Amino acid sequence: MSKRSREIGEINAGSMADIAFLLLIFFLVTTTMDRDSGILRQLPPPLDETIKPPPVKEKNVYEVLVNAQDMLLVEGDVMELATLRENAKEFYLNPTNSDDLPQKTKITLAEAKSKVDAYKGMLASDPKNQGVKMELKKWERKLNACEMLGGFYWELPSSAVISLQNDNGTSYEMYINVQNELSAAVRELRDDLAKRNWDVRYDELDQQKPEDKKKILAIRQVYPQRISEAEPKIQDNNYGKV
Repeated sequence: MSKRSREIGEINAGSMADIAFLLLIFFLVTTTMDRDSGILRQLPPPLDETIKPPPVKEKNVYEVLVNAQDMLLVEGDVMELATLRENAKEFYLNPTNSDDLPQKTKITLAEAKSKVDAYKGMLASDPKNQGVKMELKKWERKLNACEMLGGFYWELPSSAVISLQNDNGTSYEMYINVQNELSAAVRELRDDLAKRNWDVRYDELDQQKPEDKKKILAIRQVYPQRISEAEPKIQDNNYGKV
């Protein structure tokens, strides 16, 4: 009796492909990626090479150096990270009116109004004058600060800046910690000013609301965040050692 040969049927792999595709989507949706820590910072616009920068006085620069051993040298003295924030605030405030710190200028409502009116008049006769436009915008910001802060405020010189420089061997963690302390110093000053004037923290102000936006601009006018970062280089790694 002859036996019929039976053909082996093909396996339908269509359903397996569907399952694999669904698994791939599942893992893509549910898998979490490690995020690099960093600092949210808006970079300044490129400098206009035709404009000569003003001379910078040594007392208007708060110099922060970090060496390869993650040690801090601030204004020529070794400093612990824990005290950096308060010292940076003192640089902004100059509470004792020290000659070694930035000298503030009192900006009054009457002065700001006078300057705005004058530059508007100049612009009316010369609408394309870019220098006058820049001065008008500058004094409009000052006028807003005076209006928001009770008629006057004390302004830091435009050259006042925090200068931060790291060593090529500085750890990324230390770099972030120093940046955080310097940013926190400005944030706390802004919070204090907002609370004294409007009983609200600076970060609670809503930039989408016109009145809050004026308050934000006024606070930034008083306490600008100017942190200049120089290119890393090899620092003197012996400071702080006997």
